[in-house]
Amino acid sequence: MNIKMQKPLLALITGAILSACNTTTSETMVSNQNADKPNIVIFYVDDLGYGDLGVYGAKGVKTPNVDALAANGIRFTDSHSSAATCTPSRYSLLTGEHAFRKKAKVLEGDAKMLIDPGQPTLASLVKKVGYKTAVIGKWHLGLGDGIKPIDWNKDIKPGPLEIGFDYSFLLPATGDRVPSVYLENHTVQNLSVDDPLSVSYVKKIGNRPVGREHPELLRQPADNQHADTIVNGISRIGYMQGGKSAEWKDEEFYSVFTNKANTFIADNKNNPFFLFFSFHDIHVPRLPNKRFQGKSSMGVRGDAIVQMDWITGQVVNQLKEQGILDNTLIIFTSDNGPVLTDGYDDEAIQLLGEHKPAGPFRGGKYSAYEAGTRMPTIVHYPNKVKPGVSDALMSQIDVYASVANMLNIPMADNEAIDSEIHTAAWLDHTQTGRTQLVEESYTLSIRVGDWKYITPSKGTNDWIRDNKNIEGGFQSSEQLYYLVDDMAEQHNLANSNPEMLSKHKKIIESVINKTKR
Repeated sequence: MNIKMQKPLLALITGAILSACNTTTSETMVSNQNADKPNIVIFYVDDLGYGDLGVYGAKGVKTPNVDALAANGIRFTDSHSSAATCTPSRYSLLTGEHAFRKKAKVLEGDAKMLIDPGQPTLASLVKKVGYKTAVIGKWHLGLGDGIKPIDWNKDIKPGPLEIGFDYSFLLPATGDRVPSVYLENHTVQNLSVDDPLSVSYVKKIGNRPVGREHPELLRQPADNQHADTIVNGISRIGYMQGGKSAEWKDEEFYSVFTNKANTFIADNKNNPFFLFFSFHDIHVPRLPNKRFQGKSSMGVRGDAIVQMDWITGQVVNQLKEQGILDNTLIIFTSDNGPVLTDGYDDEAIQLLGEHKPAGPFRGGKYSAYEAGTRMPTIVHYPNKVKPGVSDALMSQIDVYASVANMLNIPMADNEAIDSEIHTAAWLDHTQTGRTQLVEESYTLSIRVGDWKYITPSKGTNDWIRDNKNIEGGFQSSEQLYYLVDDMAEQHNLANSNPEMLSKHKKIIESVINKTKR
């Protein structure tokens, strides 16, 4: 080698080595920093029952992607949504507060936003420590301030961006309600100024066909509640005028939402982020894409479960491809229990076979019995989770305080007042969880260990039984069950255990009257 070239070459090699070392050091520092702030992804499925996944005993449908999360994570057997219907459970998950305190109920598609700007949410919580936040999918928590009707042709505020989310791509309500359009941040997508959009839940507007008047146009027969404006061959709840260019196609949800989620992940792979992925599946109307049709033995409900599993796998694969899966806390769960017939006849009952959507439990969506809120729940976090099966009593309402604890974020006394810290139980299957929890439906129930008390109520049993084919569990007399011996809540012990009954009544009264920590 020419002697004159040695020094420059040596300098070049030395510089390259130093550069590589600096890069490695920098990447290590970023990695270590992010290790203290794991990404958070909540997969929130709609109407998925305890028994609807392979790892929970499903028959006639396979869920390999979700099962894989359970195999390397924690599968909970006694984990609950806070309510047996969707709007209340979503409210509680995001706020750490029981929905009955807000008198929350299932909302119409043009309802006022249930969470007021300024009220702390899980999204605003993690933003305090630098997280990027997004909600993608079903919203159903209302929009606007309620002072005046929503003008769907202008920016719609307040919405998710006003309560802590940096990005949102939504079904404004849910698939069976108008408006049947996508809302990105504040704006309805693909809306033409020449065909403005109007919505009414009071009276018929516009000249679109209506289901109860034109059943021959429907792809699925519908009950009278779901027999208003027809969009994509399905009659919905509520009336919609105009907005033709903005209409969604139900069969495209699977790819539209998956792509939005994966784009958000790719754009924020170098930042800690929180993604609330709120499925429409397997809520009605069930219209899985043709690539999933026939993939189960249960018709469209089973095929929608297959579609949900595929979506989950795609998002998890994106986390893996971006090199951030190990440092991502994934919580997979459902908003309430299962329902087979919920406004549309899609043969879910006839094609059920040996499958038990609620597993061994009684009731389902809407119900005060265990199947109303006992949810399939899986936590996957390779960097921290101790895998296994957990029998701990857990509630989605505790995600708020547990995340705050994990990230060392102080909470105010009036913030998330019903949320408890159970970080240890979320991350280690050997740890214990709650000693008691409230289950909300059309009445209130309380679990204290393995005992369950259901408060007296009336007026909804016949409607749920006749229209939803579900046992509501609403009785004018008190109910008390010992779940160790009676998992299916068949033997009411209220009369034979007056002391235990009195104890539970006092506990639930104290929860109702709670106003601050």
